[in-house]
Amino acid sequence: MKEIKKTILANPFWTKLVLMLSIIGPGLVTANLDNDAGGIATYSLAGAQTGYRFIWILFPVTVALILFQEMSARMGIVSGKGLADLIREKFGLKVTFYSLFFLLFADLGNTMAEFAGIASSGEIFGVSRFISVPICAILVWLIVLKSDYKGVERIFIVGCSVFLTYIVSGFLVNPDWNEISTAIANPNFHNITAKDFPIMVGLMGTSITPWMQFYLQAAVVEKGIPVKHLWHSKIDVIVGCTLTLIIAVFIMICCAATINKAGINISTASDAAVALQPLAGKYAGLLFGFGLFNASFFAAAILPLAASYYICEGMGWESGVDKNFKEAPHFFSIFTLMIVVGAAITLIPNINLFSILVYSQIIDGLLIPIVILFIIKLCNDPDIMGEYTNSPMQNFISYTLVAMMIFLNIPMLYFTFLGN
Repeated sequence: MKEIKKTILANPFWTKLVLMLSIIGPGLVTANLDNDAGGIATYSLAGAQTGYRFIWILFPVTVALILFQEMSARMGIVSGKGLADLIREKFGLKVTFYSLFFLLFADLGNTMAEFAGIASSGEIFGVSRFISVPICAILVWLIVLKSDYKGVERIFIVGCSVFLTYIVSGFLVNPDWNEISTAIANPNFHNITAKDFPIMVGLMGTSITPWMQFYLQAAVVEKGIPVKHLWHSKIDVIVGCTLTLIIAVFIMICCAATINKAGINISTASDAAVALQPLAGKYAGLLFGFGLFNASFFAAAILPLAASYYICEGMGWESGVDKNFKEAPHFFSIFTLMIVVGAAITLIPNINLFSILVYSQIIDGLLIPIVILFIIKLCNDPDIMGEYTNSPMQNFISYTLVAMMIFLNIPMLYFTFLGN
């Protein structure tokens, strides 16, 4: 057996493949777990309400996601520091404190939404939320508290593989592939109305969120990826974002080909899973519901984890999954508190979790341009990045995308607070 291993590793192709597999993880996990309960709900509602009309939006959004994720990963590898840590060093503790305060508030709302997703998906399978939510909260806590970084990453990667259920569901509904390809290749901009803006903004906003940038950079730092493997990290980001795009497209296809065609109104991702069963068959609906549970479960772990990373980095406290409670008490206390509060509020009778989700998404939408501006500024600092600063083209595209995000926040705020 040892001789076989030596022979395999002596082959340049297998050597590169083993190296690539050892680097891959942070980009794949971060991008795919962004398809959380809020993301799935957004894609489901877009497909159910507008059919295939806005699938094309996901493609330029994915390009933007790759650009920003690559910058975060590169900065983490070159500097060896997390994003919040660098913001504190370059912009001061006061700016860092207020930025992280609002980000923490948004992530707490998102964590509640993840546990709401666990509750809703559990009820599809006949499991009460008073059973599913506490059990999952304990499991999430144990996964992070009792594992090292490699163990947590492997569990998250396995969780990413379950998203393939949405691809299976997409084929089970027998969509019109010609109609889909036409909607992607030839977007109809003339039929866009004022009512479409919230959906368009939602599709853009749910794909690029502030916590992703903080978590990815922290994960890259904790994994200890050296600068010589920078290219492999870029591949990790591209693969992760591309898989996220495919999953999002198939979620929209599932709902567009069935719920939209049938003219059924839904308001949540769990509604979509239930509606799919009589329209596309029991297995399609159950797979959709299982995908929602998987997404909610793992996002309920990674959102509190991201919050723990950026709060501890910003305040200069010890952080990291590889440490224990004594070595990083603030890190694990924040992680625990986020899970306990998120799960507990989900179990309060008659609480309007949808409003919590909406307002947390609004805060995310307002914060992400600010976070990206921090990243661009830091990625152009030679004291931090040395020879690995942004190219002029990267800066031009990045600033253009930030301007678009700020511009799109205007209709989002209007339709949230003033629209009927």
